[in-house]
Amino acid sequence: MAEQGFVTLSLDLSFWGESEGQPRNTVSPEIYAEDYSAAVDFLGTRPFVDRDRIGAIGICGSGSFVISAAKIDPRMKAIATVSMYDMGAANRNALKHSLTIEQRKKIIAEAAEQRYVEFTGGETKYTSGTVHELNADTHPIQREFFDFYRTPRGEFTPKGSSPKLTTHPTLTSNVKFMNFYSFNDIETISPRPLLFITGDLAHSREFSEDAYKLAAEPKELYIVPGAGHVDLYDRVNYIPFDKLTAFFAKNLK
Repeated sequence: MAEQGFVTLSLDLSFWGESEGQPRNTVSPEIYAEDYSAAVDFLGTRPFVDRDRIGAIGICGSGSFVISAAKIDPRMKAIATVSMYDMGAANRNALKHSLTIEQRKKIIAEAAEQRYVEFTGGETKYTSGTVHELNADTHPIQREFFDFYRTPRGEFTPKGSSPKLTTHPTLTSNVKFMNFYSFNDIETISPRPLLFITGDLAHSREFSEDAYKLAAEPKELYIVPGAGHVDLYDRVNYIPFDKLTAFFAKNLK
């Protein structure tokens, strides 16, 4: 986006990457939304930035965090998501609503018991995230993430971090996503415009479609032909920069 002529700030969420925050790999949807507002605080106080012309982009899970932030921060004048994951729905229901209530309750119970373990000095337990090895039974979605997170293509280990923990949140905090409903009241973002970008082959497409249905005008759902979920992280031949540029140029006038 900087190459498209925009003043651009990229941030790591609190507890992850090169951002601060302890314990590391903590899930905190409220703080993740706050990170977006904190970015606006910073940008809006730069002498070279017009604070009335600030937009925001959320990719993958951050698509749901930027929606959460925009609902209560009208300083974000135009909001785009790319390959959005609704992290609340993904954890409560899994893809295509494949997780049962009983399975959800089992995960919650395990996380609650783990709190005792860690409170009394036991080892931290991590969950979900990308596999570290492939075998004949590895699911295609995991293969897609592996190709990004476990290869030089997307591998990056910030200081003090371990590549073994990249994408793995703590079990005790990950259940906080169960209480995260980013699409509730999404219609209140209107009349600020929303752009939802997803690939036509993306396993996460359902989340962008759900958000689009619930949002009020002005809104647009843009489907990228031939693109999967992870393709829109870094495959510049798939990422619709022209669409993003036109969206922000129009709506940040």
